[in-house]
Amino acid sequence: MRKDETCSQKEKRPKKTFFHSYIIGGNENGNENTKVIVGVSGGKDSSVVSALLVRALGKERVIGVMMPNGEQKDISDSQKLVSHLGIKKFTVNIAKAYFGLQTAFEEAGAILDDTGDKLTDDDFHFSSEKSFSPVFKTNTPARLRMVTLYALAAQIGNCRVVNTCNLSEDLVGYSTFYGDAAGDFAPINKLTTEEVVAIGDYLGLPSSLTHKAPSDGMCGKTDEDNLGFTYHEVNELARKNLKGENAEIVDYQDYH
Repeated sequence: MRKDETCSQKEKRPKKTFFHSYIIGGNENGNENTKVIVGVSGGKDSSVVSALLVRALGKERVIGVMMPNGEQKDISDSQKLVSHLGIKKFTVNIAKAYFGLQTAFEEAGAILDDTGDKLTDDDFHFSSEKSFSPVFKTNTPARLRMVTLYALAAQIGNCRVVNTCNLSEDLVGYSTFYGDAAGDFAPINKLTTEEVVAIGDYLGLPSSLTHKAPSDGMCGKTDEDNLGFTYHEVNELARKNLKGENAEIVDYQDYH
């Protein structure tokens, strides 16, 4: 129940929703006491998913998890969301796990030298971030975050982990297998970025969250900077089959 709702208003809300039906629809999904766990990044996707779940299940059954990798400059956005919704929160810093994995790779010799070649046991030395590939540095934190969510679900018990990917990102492959693309159910995976923003505005979420430019939070660039085209172009192609100036690139990303 939102802070501005009365008990009578809460009772008037529809009892059955997709999320409610999914969670209590059968023993394989959960029951009236099942909680849901959301990785809260401070962006529109996790914000909208969290708000929808609060509407459907009640804030006492939604858990937001903030997972910085060391220092996260925009973690205040994540804090703003959990405060706005009034949900239970945890902050689990994955930095030790991330650097622990790097150390294990170094000890195994599975690192790169300055030329980008893999080092052998004879070449082993303590390395820097340069010794790890861009794919490793981009996708490993995402996978560690999903491990964290499932570990927390196991620790608490009777929890389901939520996938927060949207359709636009999935179409262009801008998600990580076994990372943010994992989860027990995906509430917004059939919605474009623009549709997600519209729902967030309708739900009254802070515009600083719903209209925040999406980024991976690591390279200093937005998703669209990295992709070389806008999500609007993806959405126009997906919904209306309208091709913009970067249609060939979008087509390639979309279907290959």
